Amino acid sequence: MHFLTKTAFKGILTPNPYLDKVYHFDKEIDEVLPALKLEQYDWVIDLHHNLRTARLKLALGRPSRAFPKKNLEKWMLVNTGIDWMPQEHIVDRYLRTVQHLGVHSDGAGLDYFIPTDQVVDLQDLQAQGLKLPFVAFVLGATHATKRLPPESMEQLCRLLPCSVVLLGGKAEAALGEKLAQIGPNIWNLCGSLSLHQSASVLEQAGVVLTHDTGLMHIAAAKHKKIAVVWGNTTPRFGMYPYDPKGLATCENFEIKGLSCRPCSKIGHAVCPKGHFKCMKDQDLNAIARYITLAMAE
Repeated sequence: MHFLTKTAFKGILTPNPYLDKVYHFDKEIDEVLPALKLEQYDWVIDLHHNLRTARLKLALGRPSRAFPKKNLEKWMLVNTGIDWMPQEHIVDRYLRTVQHLGVHSDGAGLDYFIPTDQVVDLQDLQAQGLKLPFVAFVLGATHATKRLPPESMEQLCRLLPCSVVLLGGKAEAALGEKLAQIGPNIWNLCGSLSLHQSASVLEQAGVVLTHDTGLMHIAAAKHKKIAVVWGNTTPRFGMYPYDPKGLATCENFEIKGLSCRPCSKIGHAVCPKGHFKCMKDQDLNAIARYITLAMAE
């Protein structure tokens, strides 16, 4: 089994022992098309179902099956509020794309493989006062309308009575540094870890507090207790933490009943309505209470 992805995501896939080869490209599939043609694949499974993958399938000329993206249903939910989305997680919908090959879910959830050289040893932080179990707080998300406002993140950090490790990329480093000034129980690792290292920290956390972002899915793969704060997106898109056996404990925090939500299937740089109620109206005390109880279990 081979996998084709952009170069930026190659590192996520290369540790996967179930993949025989990972092909990657920077901008255009032409970069790898000659090599892909030589493979003479039995099947091409198209999980993107866009113009680029249509061109790829045409060029390869092999049997193929494409994933139904439900774009009409998403458009209806975003633009009219009418919910035609299936009562099914996107992972199970992905799996139906290959059921004709005899592939079925093993019921064990997602996999995420961390290379041994990327495992984070927290002993140094423990020597400096980090107490177990701790909360891993994922600050980032691709779009601003999927993130709590900084003042809400600050209040959450003040409400949590345990050690909190902040995770994020370089874009969150300054915010993480500011939040770390709240008290000696806040530890900022934003911008200092690779994705695999962040996953390693998540794996060692007692509870993961996160927005709708990639680390949320990694936390589900590691069967963590998860508190997910939803802004302009919604679990109804089928991209909530995947946990078919209930090995993780997930609580979704969202402001239901907002006529303007979801306002996008992805996100915006600013709230289109200007009020940002989907995040500003979040019950931070309820979030902190859930995390405190989950830590005690």
